[in-house]
Amino acid sequence: MTPPRFVTFEGIDGSGKSTQARLLTDRLRAAGQDVVLTREPGGSPGAEEIRQLLLTGNPDRWTAETEILLFTAARRDHLEKTIQPALDAGKIVISDRFADSTRVYQGATRGDLRGIVDQLHNLMIGREPDLTFVIDMDPATALDRGLARQSGEDRFEDFGLPFQETLRHGFLALANAHRRCVLIDGNRDPDAIASEVAAHL
Repeated sequence: MTPPRFVTFEGIDGSGKSTQARLLTDRLRAAGQDVVLTREPGGSPGAEEIRQLLLTGNPDRWTAETEILLFTAARRDHLEKTIQPALDAGKIVISDRFADSTRVYQGATRGDLRGIVDQLHNLMIGREPDLTFVIDMDPATALDRGLARQSGEDRFEDFGLPFQETLRHGFLALANAHRRCVLIDGNRDPDAIASEVAAHL
C-alpha cells in the first residue's frame, strides 16, 4: 500500500484541525520527511486574495452559490501553484481544509447544493486527498474557541451555534461515507490527538 502523501484535516471552526496539521507537519519533518503545510482557502498568492473575500465581512455578503465559485477558484489556484507541484516533487502535502469543507459548508448546510459542488469539483479540481482526518468536537466549545481568536476571519463563526451544529453533522456524515476519512475525537488534549493522528499515518 502506498503511504499517503496528500493529507487533509477537516472539521468545524475552532475544532483544532489547524493545530493538528501543524503538529503532524512538525513530527514528519523531525523524521526527515519533506513536507509542505498549506491551508484553504489560501495556500497560494491568488487563493490568499480570495480568502479575504470569503472569510471577512458580513455573514450575508455572498450567496452560497457565489461562495462555491469563489472557493473553487481559490482551490484551483492552490492546486496548480502549491499542491500538485509539491506532490510531483515527491513531497508530502498537509492541508488545513480542502474540497470536503466546500461539500459541507456550502453543499450541505446552505441549501441543497451538493450536486453543484461535486460537478464543479469534478470539472475543475478532479483530485481527492489520500487521507483525511475529520476532527470532531463539541460545537459550542469550538465556537467559543474560534471567536476567542479574534482573527478578523470569523464570517462563518458569525452564523452562530445552530450553523456550527449543522456543520458538525455534515462532517460526521462525510466521515462515514468515505474510506479515506478517519474520525478523530477532538475533545481531548492536543498531544493525545496528535498521537492518534500519527498512529493512523
